Amino acid sequence: MAPKFGTSGLRGLVSELTPGLVTDYVRAFVTACPAGTALWVGRDLRPSSPALAATVLEAARGMGLETVDCGAVPTPALALAAMKAGASAVMVTGSHIPADRNGLKFYLPGGEITKADETAILGALGAGPAAMPGPQPRPCTTAGSAWVARYVTAFGPGALAGLRIGVWSHSAVSRDLLLAALSALGAEGLDLGRSDLFIPVDTEAVAPEARAALRVWARDAALDAVISTDGDGDRPLLADAGGRLIPGDVLGQITAAVLGAETVVTPVSSNTGVDAGGRFRQVIRTRIGSPHVIAGMAAAGGRVVGYEANGGFLLGFAAQGPAGPLPPLATRDSLLPLVAVLSRARLAGGLAALVAAEPARFTAADRLEEVPPEAARALLAGFGTDPAQLEALLGTLGESCIATDRTDGLRLTLASGRVVHMRPSGNAPEFRLYVEAESPERAEGLLRQGLDRLSHLLRDLSSGAG
Repeated sequence: MAPKFGTSGLRGLVSELTPGLVTDYVRAFVTACPAGTALWVGRDLRPSSPALAATVLEAARGMGLETVDCGAVPTPALALAAMKAGASAVMVTGSHIPADRNGLKFYLPGGEITKADETAILGALGAGPAAMPGPQPRPCTTAGSAWVARYVTAFGPGALAGLRIGVWSHSAVSRDLLLAALSALGAEGLDLGRSDLFIPVDTEAVAPEARAALRVWARDAALDAVISTDGDGDRPLLADAGGRLIPGDVLGQITAAVLGAETVVTPVSSNTGVDAGGRFRQVIRTRIGSPHVIAGMAAAGGRVVGYEANGGFLLGFAAQGPAGPLPPLATRDSLLPLVAVLSRARLAGGLAALVAAEPARFTAADRLEEVPPEAARALLAGFGTDPAQLEALLGTLGESCIATDRTDGLRLTLASGRVVHMRPSGNAPEFRLYVEAESPERAEGLLRQGLDRLSHLLRDLSSGAG
């Protein structure tokens, strides 16, 4: 996986993220974009992250900037602290991808970089150091606690009173803060599955063994819920009292309703439950990725929120929680949907009852790994140029197609009302499949059938190319 740069940041194999390459990108970022008062730096818990963070800090200092070292901290907590200080930020993380890979996420004083910023950064590669280096980095130890306090202020210290909630800690940089948040909100938190080794957790494609562990924990400890995040803490994971995972887009539509949003911006991969019931004045669909969601939110304005199928939630207006104000934070966050949904479920008879009251549209998602992007693109192109290929896929699934959408990859609306959506990942060698159906069981079955057929098609394509 050669290093790749885009609006999601720089990602690649750790062996290829050399000090020279990282320094070049940080210098280009500082040269091309407004840095604000300083550059704040955070990192996840991968073994490679401390050294990469030190390189980022030294590169920014070499450009004459004041630097702030936040240490190990969730991405939304770093973004919140830096934006409040009028500063730019770099988060060292590979998010949900394996530990042999890592990356950098870039933030301006106003939020995530845009496509225009991406182009400007690429154009500034090769920038040299400043004539006078900046001061030594100063530490910041309050970014995480401020992130937690934001939601205690908005929802109140009794928002989760009486609940018994497990925290699947694994190697998430958010794990101690999740436990602290539960305590501050009145719940009893139990630390589960903590790991000293980095475990890549994708909240859209949770491994079967992890799903089984969630069910066992929920049963054996008599839990009301289990929560977690991905490695850098910007994507939530929530399971109910039976250990059943609640999809991220369902978390998003419930959170949007709790906050009184009028406009929802979400990628084309999110399920159609948000469109049902007339709860929102407008639903805007975008390509997949938080930069596209943020652009849609900026264009819409007003009481707007955004979310992705991975559960990351973006707040675009000054909302009011049950206990206090909740200022905007237009970057992907995990803690807001966890707190909002759990607090509402406490009043609704539990998570299962809350989810059951949502429109009966259920999603499932997973991916095929180690799929070169060019192979994925060739397969999708073949579905467009050779209708027989697409008909063969649908025949395997026992379905027929009534509409297609190429906003991002290929999304098929089927005659049954179900949805199959295929796309290459934008930041890893993966081919993702999203499905939507009328029941969780049918969604899971359709997902497994689709992955099996796509795996065969990709293997045949590779054999033909060879």
